[in-house]
Amino acid sequence: MLKNYRRSLSAAFKNAPARIALTLLLALAAAGLCVRLGTPLPWMIGPLLATAILSMLGTPTESWAPLRNAGQWIIGGALGLYFTPQVVALVASLWWAFLLNIVWALILGMAFGKWLFWVHHGSGLPWMERFAVRGLTKTTTYFAGPIGAASEMTLMGERYGAQTELVASAHSLRVLLVTLIVPFGFQWAGLHGLDGTLPSTRLISWPGLALLASLTGLGCWIMSKLDRTNPWFVGALMVSMLLTACNVTLSGLPQGLTNAAQLLIGVSLGVRFTSSFVHLAPRWLGSVALATLALIVLCAGFAWLIAHFVPVHWATLLLGTAPGGIAEMSITAKVLQLGVPLVTAFHVTRLAAVLLLAEPAYGWFYKSRALTIR
Repeated sequence: MLKNYRRSLSAAFKNAPARIALTLLLALAAAGLCVRLGTPLPWMIGPLLATAILSMLGTPTESWAPLRNAGQWIIGGALGLYFTPQVVALVASLWWAFLLNIVWALILGMAFGKWLFWVHHGSGLPWMERFAVRGLTKTTTYFAGPIGAASEMTLMGERYGAQTELVASAHSLRVLLVTLIVPFGFQWAGLHGLDGTLPSTRLISWPGLALLASLTGLGCWIMSKLDRTNPWFVGALMVSMLLTACNVTLSGLPQGLTNAAQLLIGVSLGVRFTSSFVHLAPRWLGSVALATLALIVLCAGFAWLIAHFVPVHWATLLLGTAPGGIAEMSITAKVLQLGVPLVTAFHVTRLAAVLLLAEPAYGWFYKSRALTIR
């Protein structure tokens, strides 16, 4: 039956433009269904689930990089509009919480990597040999562990001889699970609309929107030329944030535009889960899933503790400390109205720290004594 399903779709997905167009149509239909069902983040979760399921069934879905970049560009620009001077002052006053979150994220990443190695190396325990992954090294599990910078960790791991398919799958599955579990959990618990922070303007000015697009696009181009991580998101965010912090109000963003951006980001995440992903060391993926659930619980406890010392709801802090992707968690905060600037700032500072410290830390602790299963 599965073979017949794949054969029937092969003609429709015969070339790249057709694959991209049909993937977007399927994603749009999934988003519409999720809107009708009242799911959280329907414009991102619907396309994400639909493309992930179809991809794992063997359907040749495809995400076009320029569209993914455009989605990140739009979301980055939209989030920057929340950083009014008052919000910037609040963010600056919580510098210690951002620093604490960085330390927490680094500790979690190290623990995550050690857990993966302990489980899949066998650790000398006969009952654990069944979970061993042949050829596994501490290098692989180390770069699979950091919370954030998924693409960059895969590239760093490749430079040091890590099994990149295991590194990439660990990060992809972690981000997918967090993106699904946290929004659904918040909706079930009624945790939304708890923060009154609004963008600097919601009025649409087409000349202002064109100028905003041009300036944020320039920021994306500069970040790309500097070879920075997430250049289309971070570049647009930084320019939009700087303008808003300086009380320069150009235009709000149409809701339809941000919905389309969420769809494109959802598709770009969903297509990573190919049919080969399902067959890739199922026990490895199972341990990543289990550890991700534990990370979410730990981050919830960490957020609850911090909430005792800051005038911010713990749900906002959980989004800021959650082991998910920067774009996905920021979108979640925007849609659920849960402290967009704080969540974005938490993830941006954590991402910068992980990128800055992950490679040196590997050299300090692992490079000279990586172990391999023989």
